[in-house]
Amino acid sequence: MRLTVIGTGYLGAVHAACMAEIGHDVLGVDVDPAKVADLAAGRPPFYEPGFEDVLTRALGSGRLRFTTDLREAAVHGEVHFVCVGTPQQAGSQAADLRYVDAVVDGLAPHLSAPCLIVGKSTVPVGTTARLAAHVARLTPPGVRAELAWNPEFLREGFAVDDTLRPDRIVVGVTGPEADETLRRVYAPMLAAGVPYLVTDPNTAELVKVAANSFLATKISFINAMAEVCDATGADVVTLADALGHDTRIGRRFLNAGIGFGGGCLPKDIRAFSARARELGVGPAVAFLDEVDEVNRRQRSRTVALAERMLGGDLTGRRVTVLGATFKPDSDDVRDSPALAVALELHRRGAQVRVHDPEGAARAGLAHPELHCGTDLLTACRGAELVLHLTEWSEYRELDPVKTARLVHTPLLIDGRNALPHDEWRAAGWTVKGLGRPAPPPEPQRAAAPEPETLRTLIVSPAAAGPETSAVPVGPATRT
Repeated sequence: MRLTVIGTGYLGAVHAACMAEIGHDVLGVDVDPAKVADLAAGRPPFYEPGFEDVLTRALGSGRLRFTTDLREAAVHGEVHFVCVGTPQQAGSQAADLRYVDAVVDGLAPHLSAPCLIVGKSTVPVGTTARLAAHVARLTPPGVRAELAWNPEFLREGFAVDDTLRPDRIVVGVTGPEADETLRRVYAPMLAAGVPYLVTDPNTAELVKVAANSFLATKISFINAMAEVCDATGADVVTLADALGHDTRIGRRFLNAGIGFGGGCLPKDIRAFSARARELGVGPAVAFLDEVDEVNRRQRSRTVALAERMLGGDLTGRRVTVLGATFKPDSDDVRDSPALAVALELHRRGAQVRVHDPEGAARAGLAHPELHCGTDLLTACRGAELVLHLTEWSEYRELDPVKTARLVHTPLLIDGRNALPHDEWRAAGWTVKGLGRPAPPPEPQRAAAPEPETLRTLIVSPAAAGPETSAVPVGPATRT
């Protein structure tokens, strides 16, 4: 089929390349000429595992092209996918739909044949109905353009796999023709047994925001439990393990830490709350405001913990933050909890160095006041406190013994509770995680032996031999 994909960010660029991968003739559209030029040359404008390979194959097949011209898109497409961003409005919790509206304004007047416009962006419930009326006013006489909504469920870091092998496909349609068209679009996925759910547009729009709200609630719940654990000396990891054995709850996303971020969950739950208030059912989702607050509080709790571990004053203290992106296997620093913590440490006077294997450049552009880089040795050398805030595999592979030789003081905050704390403590580190108890005190040693006996127990440091290696990491592999 002839498809257009309008908007080539994380969602749109991956969707366009994957649709070409399964055999469609795809035209990608974006208002940014530099981004279009990069994509057309096979240069991904963002980091996403596996995407560059799919993009290269799609371009080489001749089934994928890019343009900045919506008129060209109008002529090309039987199906037009709308994949532009819906950020949070300035000064409001509501979603900013200006980019979605701009697509309709630019596309509809140039349509010359029957087509299907399919929204994939995350939007407030009721958007499809509003846009359908707008399209009907703008399209030339005699041209029928139908609207449907097909929400995306991509996870950054897994976007290619989630597009080619999704766990479900949801379509919100108003008639059988749109359903049949989308079944043709996704025919290879349906042949592979992917669940295909057909519903009305309102329900399809709600599926995405409801899914993100449920996920955000689960993460904030375990982070709230981490606060209780810190107050009582309980262990949130053991608590989560016990809860996870309950099949009604499950263990996934019950990992306490500095909270969620990125370009989706935070703004989506706020937009859902705002839309519910517009519909007069605000109390039904009022709990999402507390979910948001718990999530924000984890960042300030992490900064307060860092302050306590450094004696109550961060001024001039050398602090290393491991991680700038909101999650691993991405270079996305939008609403990153790790970066928010780094910025607050800087505001309180700390000398902050931020390391990230993929997101350092974006973090440095957004916040030049931070020292951001990709050299792990330089980032750790001389640090008085290390904070592990993004779960990159590089950090899990750090050798705590060798890393201890680089830092000034072996103090570690594991903001994701993802490192082996016992191993780090055995290497001489003081380790703290949110919701994790301090280790029990070591048993008192027996009285010192007589001097002549003592001499037989001491091993000469020179005889033991110094460790000379200064390499703190193992092989750089990622999942």
